[in-house]
Amino acid sequence: MALQDAASPTAYAEEYHQFIAKLRAYHEQRGTHFDPEPRVGARAVDLLSLYSTVIDAGGYDKVSDEKLAWRKVGEKFIAGQNNQPALAFQLKTVYYKYLSAYEISTVYGREPPPKEILEDTTAKGGNLLNRTLENWKPSANRTATSLGLNMEGSDASGDDGTPSRERNGSEEAPGSGGRAMRGLRNAPPQRVLFQPDTHSSRQPRHVSATSNTPTPQIQYPVTPRGASSSYNPSSNIEHMSATVTNYEPRPQMPLTLRPVVTPGNAPTEFAKRQRALAAAQANGGQSVATAPKVMLPGTGFDGPNIYVRCLQALKSGIPSEQEYALHHLVKISMERGDKYRFESFTGLAEALIDKLLEISSLFYNVEWDVVYMDAGPHGNETLDGLRGTPDLLKKIANLSKLPADDNIQSEEFSDALLQINEAALTIRNMVMLEENASYVSNMDPLHDFLTIALNLPDVQTVVELKHYALEIAEQITKYYPFYQSDPLYVSLLAQLESEDRGVILTSLRAISRISMNLEENNLLTGVPLRAIENIIIWTLLPDEDLVHACLDFLYQYTAVVENVDFLITNIRLEPLVDQLSRLLSYGARTVEKVQHGWDSKEPAPKYQATVPDELFEELQALPEPERSSQWLKCLFEEDRDEWITQIALWQAYQAQFSSLSAQIGGQTNNLLPAADFIKNVSSTFADKASAQVQQGPVQKFIIKGIRYRAVPIDMHGEDFKQCLWTPSSGLPPCSKWYMSPERMYQHILKDHIRATQQEDGKFLNSDVGDYRCHWNTCRRFHDNPKTTLAQLGQHIKVHLPKPLVDEKITDVFGAPHHVAKKQKLSYIVPGKKRSYKFVETAMDERKDAAGIPLSAVLVLRNLARKIPKTDAEEAALKASGVSWVDKLFKPVEPRYAEILAHNKSLGLYIFDLLKAIKDAQS
Repeated sequence: MALQDAASPTAYAEEYHQFIAKLRAYHEQRGTHFDPEPRVGARAVDLLSLYSTVIDAGGYDKVSDEKLAWRKVGEKFIAGQNNQPALAFQLKTVYYKYLSAYEISTVYGREPPPKEILEDTTAKGGNLLNRTLENWKPSANRTATSLGLNMEGSDASGDDGTPSRERNGSEEAPGSGGRAMRGLRNAPPQRVLFQPDTHSSRQPRHVSATSNTPTPQIQYPVTPRGASSSYNPSSNIEHMSATVTNYEPRPQMPLTLRPVVTPGNAPTEFAKRQRALAAAQANGGQSVATAPKVMLPGTGFDGPNIYVRCLQALKSGIPSEQEYALHHLVKISMERGDKYRFESFTGLAEALIDKLLEISSLFYNVEWDVVYMDAGPHGNETLDGLRGTPDLLKKIANLSKLPADDNIQSEEFSDALLQINEAALTIRNMVMLEENASYVSNMDPLHDFLTIALNLPDVQTVVELKHYALEIAEQITKYYPFYQSDPLYVSLLAQLESEDRGVILTSLRAISRISMNLEENNLLTGVPLRAIENIIIWTLLPDEDLVHACLDFLYQYTAVVENVDFLITNIRLEPLVDQLSRLLSYGARTVEKVQHGWDSKEPAPKYQATVPDELFEELQALPEPERSSQWLKCLFEEDRDEWITQIALWQAYQAQFSSLSAQIGGQTNNLLPAADFIKNVSSTFADKASAQVQQGPVQKFIIKGIRYRAVPIDMHGEDFKQCLWTPSSGLPPCSKWYMSPERMYQHILKDHIRATQQEDGKFLNSDVGDYRCHWNTCRRFHDNPKTTLAQLGQHIKVHLPKPLVDEKITDVFGAPHHVAKKQKLSYIVPGKKRSYKFVETAMDERKDAAGIPLSAVLVLRNLARKIPKTDAEEAALKASGVSWVDKLFKPVEPRYAEILAHNKSLGLYIFDLLKAIKDAQS
């Protein structure tokens, strides 16, 4: 149920029941069907709340006149559901059928329109107060309106009749050469499958009069099926036609089902019919004449959808109908080309091609006649629809031209050319779908049209049409096995002489795709020398698309031995090979990759490190078991592969803290018992260390998972620094550890140099002697000893550890505490880093070579493989003994070796190229 506006649920429920009772009585008197709980989507609608909301907004007519107002009303009833526009119209329909007449009677005190033009019709539009039988005009197409899924403010169908041609100011004049989108008519409304209400409208006998509610049927939104996202030029749904978006090929529409009048659903109407029947029986069996039911014009059938409408209009031959059809076909093919298939609409492709062939009549005195029968030789104005027209170029050359001004055209000429351009654009959009391209490739009249379009007079008026023809050819030449004299093949080669970059680019792509999807090879025979020279020159231009198209053509062309022999004989190939070698590095960039070696592990120390004095002072202030835990963390670390005997660990603990126990009271109970100490080991290392029994000749009790630290740490995780003072050669360095540089400095002067320390802590500098530095491998002052302690002391400070920055933060109570350092395993030695530099060029998603470098190496490989098989190579060996392969590839062979070493993606192709060169030389 919808949200209730009443403050008290009990009061609202009473008001609701009273309202429904009045409404039911009103519909019984009016003879219309009434559903007290209609559904919109999956929710039942509260009619009282809906009625109050609409009346507060100004009534049905005012809400309907305001754009998107029903969506705002629906925010309270259909929030959170999908397809809000359709559900908003369903909500409007609910109000229209059950509340609009009641509103007119109660709010305005007027007689509502008859039910034939109110409840029995669609909810489209408004102005119910002024609606009468005389002024009401129904929509010609009742399909979408009868389904109740129209969008508020949208047109009913868009095909109410043949519209007049009004040129949009944004349209481009024919002959301008541009390909901007043209103005289109408004989109027709959505069309969905009709789903009749199969529930019985008869009420159960035990239902009371106050609960006479028919079983509601949930209406689920219809979801378009089969939409492919592989090709959709228009991704902006707001600009797409509703008819195109929701189109689905559908089966034959079922008959409209109407509820049977019974005492349960329409008692007033049933009583009226019973009285009429009784009166007829009283008159001796003759029925009483009743007023016939109003049959409105244009009702009773749905009519064709927009697709069939366009197809029939295009085939009709009526210019205005064709104009209408082509405008809509352009929009449909652009927005829903992934669903619009020729095979689903028989005759559509043929009708479009017939329209395209009318282009010749604008420039020549000819009207082509397509013949589909073998009736001997055809005339100059006929096209062979079965096998194509092989002498089409000759027929075109013999046509007489009509006088035409490229700057000024008549209205008839412009409209005819516009329709032809729209037909070409429709086919162009549709052949982007592979199924459509394969379908029309079997139509020889389209083959002939492309030849005609490419041979039209060289005027600006037909530039747009020629571009459409080339784009169509690009999509369908993959299905054509051209021979050398084929009119379309000759016409495509002739386009390479154009000065239009778009014409050249599309022509090269169309030629390169010839027979791509067939078993026959694309031999590309008969290519003019001038065209090949131009293609080689174009590879020098800084135009990636054009260079790529030229390389694709050269790859197809050099795959044939005869073509390579033609190149060697008529063209200097050295510049081409040099340019192709340079293109191997097109878009190259240097990449540096760092590779980390495997981490290694230092062997575990055999003995425990000496406990630093600074650490011992901190440990002795801690209670147990925290003291033993901190001692373990500072002198031991986890290692799952190592172990220490329990007795050795316990003895080390006792030896370290037994003196502390004696100082406190001479009792050993200040130390943890052995069992508790072993348990504390496991808890300290978070169960990574465990007590185990090692089996063997001698059974051992061990702690598995820990090892001695080579360098002790303090309770904050900082490493201590070892004093490396070595008294004499051959002896190990000092084993003392310090964190503070001051304490290490005093230790060296006092314990190693034996300097005299005064009462104030300073050292006496008056002693004269030979002072040398014995820090590790330092040899300072060994050859020239210093005589005073101060001179040596300044040097010793170089070896001292740097003072630590006391990193402290305060907690929520303001108390300072140290920042804990994240511990790392000290025995792990990181692997060495190795840096590699290599070159990358264009690659696909599989990291394989792609783009211009790949095309260039493939052309070079073709040349290296095909040259030894040519007659020119045999003649060169006989004449001078020097191979063409050596002439062309010897100067650039070191460059290939460099690319092989640095470019991984091109490596395999370069290897094949070098192998082909070596095989040719041998």
